[in-house]
Amino acid sequence: MDLANYIQTTDARFQEVERAISSFDFNSGNTEKYKSLNREYQKLKKLKDAWDEAAKLRQELQDNTEMLKETEDEEFRELVENDINANKKRIGVLEREIKALILPTHPNEGKDVIVEIRPAAGGDEAALFAADLSRMYQRYSDMKGWNLKVLEEVSTALGGIKNIAFTIKGDDAWSILHFESGVHRVQRVPVTETQGRVHTSTVTVAVMAEAAEVDFQLDPEDLRIDVFRASGNGGQCVNTTDSAVRVTHIPTGMYVASQQEKSQHRNKEIAMILLRSRLLEIEQNKEDAKNAAERKSQIGTGDRSERIRTYNYPENRVSDHRYKITLYDLSNIIAGNMDGLLGEIRVRDAEQRLSTELGLEK
Repeated sequence: MDLANYIQTTDARFQEVERAISSFDFNSGNTEKYKSLNREYQKLKKLKDAWDEAAKLRQELQDNTEMLKETEDEEFRELVENDINANKKRIGVLEREIKALILPTHPNEGKDVIVEIRPAAGGDEAALFAADLSRMYQRYSDMKGWNLKVLEEVSTALGGIKNIAFTIKGDDAWSILHFESGVHRVQRVPVTETQGRVHTSTVTVAVMAEAAEVDFQLDPEDLRIDVFRASGNGGQCVNTTDSAVRVTHIPTGMYVASQQEKSQHRNKEIAMILLRSRLLEIEQNKEDAKNAAERKSQIGTGDRSERIRTYNYPENRVSDHRYKITLYDLSNIIAGNMDGLLGEIRVRDAEQRLSTELGLEK
């Protein structure tokens, strides 16, 4: 089946969902069903609107191309050519949106995310690059109008980061950022290097959907909660009160410690948020792995142990190894201008999934 025919078959479902929402009985108390219907409606509407706009622009593009052949007025030709270029650019954007919207909805679609960044190999240089990546994501969040809040942060004496965790709340945050999970490699001359040699260091990035209590239930009987005195940078409370909290999930042995806030209650809340989200991700990864064999041969497992991207400073190059993407625009990307890179990743991922999961062709 081609993409055009598939789009047409979604119109009946769009009308069906629209009728279900308009006649929904709010007295039934089934708010989850309404939320599910509304999410599906919004996605189908975006798909329909994007397809209709693209069709309109393609017709305008065809008309302008014919018009360009028939006119010899240079000033008018320039105006038409500007319109043609603008149409092509907008059609490209819409095609990206369509490919992403047509795919089956993942359970995490529409959820906020938690991003965790930690240096891996490379000592001080890895910690410095972890700080660079943290700033990159924070600047990108600002550009997207998302709300970012730091949950935990431990810095180094040189201005690097031992670890940082922050939430990002905003539309499409998970859809766009979940591709960032994995090992990020940097190749550059460290500020600590006196001989000018290029070093290679690595940083791990984890992007998880923020799990609400309804997404993953934690049995209080499965938890052990310990309190202790905070250490390191943390204000006047450090080493004077038992404000830090460690929550251990006994069945798995997984634990999360938080000492960011002065309040023991707030640190417990942060630890629970992180623990719940990590456990939910483990369960989702088990489910995803059942159907991952076909995609694994194309783009890898997605495991965080895999190197997903290289940032080469001498060449101003960013290479995404999963999707064979290379851009010579590192300085712009590290400054937070990630739309080009992440947009291309989403397109290539969508094209692969359209073929392998839905059997659709362009």
